[in-house]
Amino acid sequence: MTTYENLIDDGRHDFDFLAGTWHVRHRKLADMADPACDEWVEFEGGSWLRQTLGGLGNVDNQTLAMPEGPQEGMSLRLFDPETRLWHIWWASTGRPGHLEPPVSGRWDGTHGEFRGPDSVGGRPIEVRFTWDVFDADTARWEQAFSFDEGESWVHNWRMSFTRVSRAVEPSAEVRSARRAQ
Repeated sequence: MTTYENLIDDGRHDFDFLAGTWHVRHRKLADMADPACDEWVEFEGGSWLRQTLGGLGNVDNQTLAMPEGPQEGMSLRLFDPETRLWHIWWASTGRPGHLEPPVSGRWDGTHGEFRGPDSVGGRPIEVRFTWDVFDADTARWEQAFSFDEGESWVHNWRMSFTRVSRAVEPSAEVRSARRAQ
């Protein structure tokens, strides 16, 4: 049986692939505020995402086993049917009580690109998130900063996602990582 929701093809279902629980392999620059940094750190994490607002939004939770200590973060994604744009906000225990400025953008097939202004180390930057979906169980998110108004980009974080479960509740792996914090 087809529902009305399944007939809407305006972009609101672009993040549906991410619903569920994921193992995440992180690779990030040691100092993302330094465009000359070339030292990378790698660590593990977990993620789960649930949809909300009838598919017009979703919330995810990230656990990060960072070298400097465990952190937890969350994304809020909202879809605007009028502009057909997604807006994405980030908050984490790394900056408690702070919601990062949103990035906005859309998907083209299995690739999504989202941009917005921010600052790092008191310096204004442009932020770019990209998503690539490879199949139902693997995806990649990357972040880059531009310190020169979009003329050049410094890739500073990559998250490689491997599905653990289609369940929308945190897996034992995610719950365990939370307890470790």
